[in-house]
Amino acid sequence: MEDIYKKIIDRVCALFNKYGIRSITMDEIASELGISKKTLYGYFTDKKELVSKVLETEIEKKAVLFQKIRDQNLNAVEEILEVNKLVLQLVREYNPGKQHDLKKYYPDLYEKIVSVQRTRMYHSMKTNLKKGKKEGLYREDLDEDIISKLYISRMEVPMTNDFLTPEEFTSDRFIMQAFNYHIHGIASEKGLEVAKKLSLKTNKSKQP
Repeated sequence: MEDIYKKIIDRVCALFNKYGIRSITMDEIASELGISKKTLYGYFTDKKELVSKVLETEIEKKAVLFQKIRDQNLNAVEEILEVNKLVLQLVREYNPGKQHDLKKYYPDLYEKIVSVQRTRMYHSMKTNLKKGKKEGLYREDLDEDIISKLYISRMEVPMTNDFLTPEEFTSDRFIMQAFNYHIHGIASEKGLEVAKKLSLKTNKSKQP
């Protein structure tokens, strides 16, 4: 039973990411999975519950990816660079149509997901700032609360306006510029030296 549940969640997640939420019906999901609609409704009372479970699963999968970065025991500057890379990777896989459908047809789920993601990112950034201060890589006078909120706001902007094209804000160049922009605002002299070495190393690895 668990295997079937996981199979449904994984397949529906892929369908939503590709086609959006609104256009995929429960009939089509059952057909795609090769199960009856009765079996599908045995796991989920309606489409809204299915959407909710898919979103919860996605959030947990992302949490695992971010935890893997923290488990590497990197210094704060290295850690935030890896976080930036992961965020941009997730953005590359992002389907605007999916968010549009979620916001329009399931506004309560949309608000819940946004709140959970922001809260987790806020605590992650605040933890990184505290770590950087302790390591002497970030300035001591930083307001951790404000900087954390500014970081989240900056990461959300590219997905909510058309000034930057998707190709621009998901490029490697954007990743490094965003990283340098952030680090130069919060790093100590020691932190800037670490950031400079990381930038040189990253640029060298991209050379043919």
